Amino acid sequence: MLEKIKETADYIRGRMHTHPEHAIILGTGLGALVEHISDKTELDYKDIPNFPVSTVEGHSGKLMFGKLGGKDVMAMQGRFHYYEGYSMQQVTFPVRVMRELGIKTLFVSNASGGVNPGFRLGDLMVITDHLNLFPDHPLRGRNIPYGDRFPDMSEAYSRRLADLAFSVGRAKGINLRKGVYVGVQGPTFETPAEYKMYRLMGGDVVGMSTVPEVIVARHCGMEVFGISVITDLWAEGKTSEVSHEEVQKVANASQETMSEIVKELVRIS
Repeated sequence: MLEKIKETADYIRGRMHTHPEHAIILGTGLGALVEHISDKTELDYKDIPNFPVSTVEGHSGKLMFGKLGGKDVMAMQGRFHYYEGYSMQQVTFPVRVMRELGIKTLFVSNASGGVNPGFRLGDLMVITDHLNLFPDHPLRGRNIPYGDRFPDMSEAYSRRLADLAFSVGRAKGINLRKGVYVGVQGPTFETPAEYKMYRLMGGDVVGMSTVPEVIVARHCGMEVFGISVITDLWAEGKTSEVSHEEVQKVANASQETMSEIVKELVRIS
């Protein structure tokens, strides 16, 4: 795999005009941040050697380079999911390529279902920790020499960046939540019993991404910031249908607010 990572990094490096140390992975309905990136270069995933191609509606499938908040950044407009049939190595492949390209800080965003009864639709939650309930692990197999065989995960999500995000939120009048993200395989949305179980386990939101990427980013020594937009809610005794279209609709409505947080966080971090 290391040869493929280096091959892909070499291809991308030859088309870059910047030297980013910050990368952003944009999830469902959260691609508007790219409108804030100036001096852009775009690469279609399908043109990048060894890169998977996103199959999910709302994920554009482009790798971008440019400036955000006065800094050079790399942005993935669309990510890959385990439920699409990709292996964990494929899902997290771009993160390892980022490491080869010199990325030191990774910002991840996602749409998620709220299981904390205090949350509301459209809330933004800073991820402080996660529960990994995926059936496979992205570090299973021979250790790639980017990090330890048994990497520490006591601070998977940077407390420093979380504190900065709350400072930004206060300055801009944005009420940010904080909590634990539960990562599950999908692609089904959760049953009422599953929602209840995730809450009892200590989760605040649940989603089908992010956790594998964060694990690999930490293995690679990157500092990580994660943020979720709450696109559907569970409440005990109340059952309502959830659709991908509704998730996208709520996520789209929160795009500009999330963009303001991430843009400012990149600028000051």
